[in-house]
Amino acid sequence: MRLINKPTSGPKSLIGYRNDYFQYLEVGKDASPRTIENYRRFLDLFFKWLRLEGSTGLTPQKLTTDHIYGYRLFLSRYANPRTNRPLKKSTRMFYLVALRSYLGFFAAKGITTLPVSAVELPKLKDADRYKNIKFLTLEQLRRLFAAPDTSTIQGVRDRAIVETLFSSGLRISELTSLNVRQVPEHFNKNGPTEITVSGKGGRVRPVYLSPRAMQWIKKYQAKRKDDDPALFIRHNNNRTTKTRRLTVRAIEGALELYSTKAGLPYRVTPHMLRHTFATDLLNRGVDSRTVQEFLGHANLATTQMYLHITNIKLKDVHSKFHGREV
Repeated sequence: MRLINKPTSGPKSLIGYRNDYFQYLEVGKDASPRTIENYRRFLDLFFKWLRLEGSTGLTPQKLTTDHIYGYRLFLSRYANPRTNRPLKKSTRMFYLVALRSYLGFFAAKGITTLPVSAVELPKLKDADRYKNIKFLTLEQLRRLFAAPDTSTIQGVRDRAIVETLFSSGLRISELTSLNVRQVPEHFNKNGPTEITVSGKGGRVRPVYLSPRAMQWIKKYQAKRKDDDPALFIRHNNNRTTKTRRLTVRAIEGALELYSTKAGLPYRVTPHMLRHTFATDLLNRGVDSRTVQEFLGHANLATTQMYLHITNIKLKDVHSKFHGREV
């Protein structure tokens, strides 16, 4: 199916709104840099398809369900350039979710186009839906905790970061936004310490830091000799900037390094520690509503994906071990 729309000098094309959309994600949706980068990568394939179809001038107003069908057909036949294999159904869903988000942006800006519902998502089995979500075992966590060299201030900082991510379930953007003043000077060594964060969509919620996480934060603060307001900062600063606040990318890079040092089977990400926090609570019997509050999810369905993961894990354990010798 070849759908040709020649460029015109009238309204902006779908491709022409690209940068506006990413600014909307950053400012309007308060999306993390990692989220924006993922959506950029997923949408770039849609823009590539438009170019292949000769539809670079296609405007939001002229987008039809035939175009959506053509793109879905393209995705089903598209081969991953690295593996030369067709995209998995779960991967195709990510590309379609990004396109739905793009249509949602037009709706938010009052620009006429197809509704979000025009892009149907493929129905996935639980095994397909959740197999890409990874979390660490407690033994793997111990190895990750031990990876930073705590004889240096950077190592103490990084140990405090890993402990904080696992203890609180914070999003990486929430962690990098933390300030020194948010952490109480004194803490309960026998129970969790409550702090308040502003999360996704500006929603304020309490999160809790374990005594061990607080001890590492305090060790880190005791080593600092600066007055930077950020809780976690760079210590190899060669630039004169207003703040040395640690970036998302810097933390992601450090975790990748520690993953290798700890001999873990995959690269640990901040979000993987959030997954680990949630599944650990559910495995210990905490109800999904409470976990929803801890994670700051607006929708319970988002939290319940972790419940599905733990159920799948329990099913696998039962199948592997139960009744084998009967």
